[in-house]
Amino acid sequence: MSPHDRRRDYLAPVSLYLPGVPVRATHRFAALLHSCHPEPTLAVTAFVTALAATSGRGRGGVVAVGAAVLAGQLSIGWCNDAADAGRDGVSGRRDKPIATGALRPRTASTAAVVALVACVPLSLLSGLAAAAVHLTGVIAGGWAYNLVLKRTPLSPVPYAVGFASLPAFVTLGPPTHAWPAWWAVVTSALLGVGAHWVNALPDIADDLATGVRGLPQRLGPVACRRLALVTMLTAVAIVTVCPPGATGVPAWACATAAGCAAVMGTVPRWPEGSRWPFRAAIAVAGLAVVQLLSRGSVIA
Repeated sequence: MSPHDRRRDYLAPVSLYLPGVPVRATHRFAALLHSCHPEPTLAVTAFVTALAATSGRGRGGVVAVGAAVLAGQLSIGWCNDAADAGRDGVSGRRDKPIATGALRPRTASTAAVVALVACVPLSLLSGLAAAAVHLTGVIAGGWAYNLVLKRTPLSPVPYAVGFASLPAFVTLGPPTHAWPAWWAVVTSALLGVGAHWVNALPDIADDLATGVRGLPQRLGPVACRRLALVTMLTAVAIVTVCPPGATGVPAWACATAAGCAAVMGTVPRWPEGSRWPFRAAIAVAGLAVVQLLSRGSVIA
């Protein structure tokens, strides 16, 4: 749920001009936005919000789910950059505002805590059970990965936990108040693990040099690429054939497109530091979510 790492060209945050606000403050705000890992943050938020909309949540419930997930993902992104500040500096990461001096580690860590605190009442808007599951995913998933498990062989576990909690967060709230179907949970968990494999690929050399020895780093890039492909395609297969009811032509077409995206993201030898493998994982996740959305009420 909180990706990134490697020496890439840093594009300075876009200068935002806000009337009456000093230019330095607007630059700091832009750096803070860049530091939250906007791509995965917005992607996960959009996916879960759409899932809530097609699973029987009313308008207010959809907004509550989206706000809670956004707060949780922001907290994970800022926590990641704050935790990796020293390592990113050693690796010469030019895409990280903290490593370039555009943002202080303390600012990112403070923002992470504020977002996590805000996530609590926002999650509770969906009920106690739903909030407990979501906060478990955020803390035992994203934060545990950033602070502890990223450097251990258990590094895929927080990704699985974090992503598996998302459909449960949706269905445990009103009006269903029920656990999601097993295939929805397994699909989400596999997509999370697949994202972990793909995201780690460009950074394995730098990670090993700075003492990060998660499971992808221990297995190496070749095994990591193959596992990413197998994991993501397994997720797509489960969400295609396991839900109740007949699997129609649109579902098979979606599965084929997801398979092509997974292959394109993991098989070619992309340039060192390329973000395309990770973007391919986001595309596969999006297509899997389309499958989930097409099933609608049967998720619970």
